[in-house]
Order: sequence, then structure tokens, then C-alpha cells
Amino acid sequence: MSSLVAPLNEAVAAGQTAAAVDAAMIAKLTDMAGDFAINLTLAVVILIVTVFASRWATGLTRRGLSRVRGFRHDPTVLSFAVQVVRVLVYIIGFIAVLQRLGVQTTSIIAVLGAASLAVGLALQGTLSNVAAGVLLLVLRPYKVGDVIDIGGAAGSVQRLDLFTTQMSNANNHKIVVPNAKVLGDVILNLSGQKTRRIEINFTVGYGEDLSAARAVLAEVAEQHEKVLPDPPPWTGVTGLLDSAVQITLQAWVKSEDWWQVQADLMQGGKEAIDAAGIEIPFPHQVAVPYGDEDVMPVVPVRTAPQKQRRGAAGADAAEGNS
Repeated sequence: MSSLVAPLNEAVAAGQTAAAVDAAMIAKLTDMAGDFAINLTLAVVILIVTVFASRWATGLTRRGLSRVRGFRHDPTVLSFAVQVVRVLVYIIGFIAVLQRLGVQTTSIIAVLGAASLAVGLALQGTLSNVAAGVLLLVLRPYKVGDVIDIGGAAGSVQRLDLFTTQMSNANNHKIVVPNAKVLGDVILNLSGQKTRRIEINFTVGYGEDLSAARAVLAEVAEQHEKVLPDPPPWTGVTGLLDSAVQITLQAWVKSEDWWQVQADLMQGGKEAIDAAGIEIPFPHQVAVPYGDEDVMPVVPVRTAPQKQRRGAAGADAAEGNS
């Protein structure tokens, strides 16, 4: 009987030991689950605080820079600085979340430091855009609101980001250009100056009075209310073409009036030249005959005296009918 009691006691003792181990394991798992739940809750709270902190920091940065005289009316610097502050706050918050979740951020930083060369080579295009954005902010070749032309893409600058420059053209198309391309290409700032010069080329016939044509064009520019008097409008013969003489009209206007005044002067110059009876030649097609036939133009052309005689004849006929 005693031989049976001993094994039974051993089995009971082993069962009690296993039960104790299971209870300890369950308690430990419970504690770990509780700690993880607490850390997860705190991580979510930190993430929410990070979002609000980024908004507060960006607002504080915007208000602070708005008080600086040099940046007060410059949205380019404001938007760039606000974006940098927002990114920094999110990075700090992300590191705090990882630490709260038990991730060893020091080891992550060490790994990133070891892999920085590979990451830099893989992201050299992106990093070059960031560096170019910083240089554009320092050099200031343009600001938000300026009309610029970069490699044939022209538009009004909407914002300067860390990676790109965003523009909007006259058709309201959104144009996004990487900062590295902007810095490496020719930047033509069309509105960088307060005034701009309009230059329009007109052509008149070789038999016309060039001085009279120049006077007519100069008068059109002088009478326009948005043409600046200083420097005064200028006209001159700038080319002897195959079938016409080129006369150039130059006038200075404010940058914001350039497009409309150019259209007005082009239309007004054409109408004034026509009203003065000055011929504006245009290409003609000529039929080349075979044999001894005379060469006749496909499009009949009337000279100024012929036009006057035709007009006088039309007036006489009208009087006779009346």
C-alpha cells in the first residue's frame, strides 16, 4: 500500500507544481497584456497630442514670422517654414510613440545611421529636391504670386514646398516642377520688375511713307491711358524684309497691365495704319504660266490710289442713284 502512496504523492506534487507554473505564466501574460494596453493607449494619446502640437507649432511659426518685417508679406517663406516645422513635430511624435511601444529607438537610429549611405544614394533625387528648395528659399529668384517661366512652363507661383514648386498657368492648369529642375534650369521671372516693355512689329509696303507710319503708331501708344510716359513710346525701322519694311513699336507699362495693353496696341496700330491709307503687305500667290502668257497674281492686289479711286467712284454712284 505504501508503494502506491508514494507515486501518488509525487503525481500530486507534480500537478501542483505545473498548476503553479501555469498560474505564474497566466499572471505574467496578464501583466504584459495590461502593460501593452496601457502603452498602446498612451501611444495613441501621444499621436493625438502630436497632431494638435503640429497645428499649434505651425500656427505659432506663422504668427512669429508674420511679425518679422522681411517675411510679413512673403507667403513663400511662411509656407516653407510652416511645412518644415510640421515635419519636425511629426518626427518627434513618431519617435515618442515607438519608445512608448517598447521599440528601442537607439538601435533604430544606429541602423539608419549605418544605412544612411545606401538611403542617400537611393533617394539622391528626392534629397536634391529638398536641398534645391532650401537654396531657392535663400536665393529668392521668385516668390509666391510671381509669373515665371521654367523650361517653357510658364505660370503664376502658388507655393514652394520641400520637394516641388507649384504653379498655375493662364488656363488654370496646375503645373508641378521639381525644385532640382527649377534650380538647374533658366528661371525667367516675368513679373519680377514693376514695369515691362511691349514690343510689337508691324510691316508696311516699300512704297509707303515710313515717317508717317511711325508717327501713326507712336500716336496710338501715346493715347493709351496705361502706357507710361517715361520712358516715352518709341518707333523705328528695324528690318527690311523681302516684301515689306518692318517698323517696331515699343512702349513701357506696369507688369500687371502688359497682356491687355499689348493686345490693345496691336489692334489699335492695325486700325490706325488702315485708317491712314498705309498698305500692310501680305504674302501673295502668283500663277506661273506656260509660254508667253502674262503672269497674273492669284489674289488681286489694289494699291492705295486704286482704293481711293474705287471709293470715290462708289460715292459718285451712290449720289447718282439718289
